[in-house]
Amino acid sequence: MAYDRELADRIRELVAAERGVVEQAMFGGLAFLVNGNMSVAASRRGGLLVRVDPDEARPLIDDELVAPAALAGRERDGWLTVAGPAVETDEALAEWVRRGVGYARSLPAKKGR
Repeated sequence: MAYDRELADRIRELVAAERGVVEQAMFGGLAFLVNGNMSVAASRRGGLLVRVDPDEARPLIDDELVAPAALAGRERDGWLTVAGPAVETDEALAEWVRRGVGYARSLPAKKGR
């Protein structure tokens, strides 16, 4: 399944004013990187892949709409999958994008970024 292009457009609108944001195909979806660090992506499985502070991830997980993400076959701390119904409203999507962009911005820039 290809990523949701409408969702990608909604994310693009939210990050348009951010410095250092680049779009890149990743994990079969479309990721938005901040200074070379993945922040949020329109997932190929639908919904979002979001990178958050690992220390803040557990309380966000409800195992229905928000779950730990498995990348390359194993669960990764600070990576969450957020189901489409959890980002139907603009406000809900904006909150997840804010979390992802904020965390990515807190990381050291990747070399050459």
